[in-house]
Amino acid sequence: MENTLLVGLSRQVALRRELDVVANNLANIGTAGFKGQDMVFREYLMPVASAETFPRGSDRRLSYVEDRSTWQNFKSGPVLTTGNQLDVAIAGDAFFAVETPNGVRYTRNGQFQLDAQGRLVTNEGFPILGNGGQIQFADEETDITIGNDGTISTAEGPRGRLLLTQFDNNQQLVSEGSSFFRADIPGRELAPGEVRTVQYAVEKSNVEPIVETTRLIELSRSYQSLAQMMQRGDELRRSAIERLADVQA
Repeated sequence: MENTLLVGLSRQVALRRELDVVANNLANIGTAGFKGQDMVFREYLMPVASAETFPRGSDRRLSYVEDRSTWQNFKSGPVLTTGNQLDVAIAGDAFFAVETPNGVRYTRNGQFQLDAQGRLVTNEGFPILGNGGQIQFADEETDITIGNDGTISTAEGPRGRLLLTQFDNNQQLVSEGSSFFRADIPGRELAPGEVRTVQYAVEKSNVEPIVETTRLIELSRSYQSLAQMMQRGDELRRSAIERLADVQA
């Protein structure tokens, strides 16, 4: 019976972790550029059973649930036309480069704005990087235009090109915050025309609300069902101990 409780507990821990992931997905449905996550589990086999012996053979192995890793869904989200001249979406496999206090980070969130110094920044105030560094505008510059190749121009002339980066394996990127990723692997700076940028538009979250809500309901029911099963097992063990105590020596 100890084995039943231990196996059930391993599954409960995995379900709790998966519930956290699904809840985070649902919380970021409205976050531009957010990429949904999913869990990867695997079977962990104990070499011997716990508190159980078999005189006529070797102990049977027990299957536990192990939380292996988190899988990132990098499928493109729907592109929404906003009419904001500083909103940019990427049509293709690439990321914007952002300068943060912790180093360069990458994002698909193209909701940009200008800070007090005239720099192109994220909603968090982090500078967006171009092929020549930070992108700066003078106070008198108007009519900001972002071309299909990421080239940025104003009425005063060109101001650089957005630094777009591509990675061989996006699954090796590490999620930080709602829409930022840290790259522990080298990326490749894309040349003009390899991917297309779309001004006046932004890529929304790729989370599908109906799918995630259904998953949340299923996981909640599984967790409750497992808790009831473990409770019945605990009651059975307690009943067995009480019966043994009543046996005359």
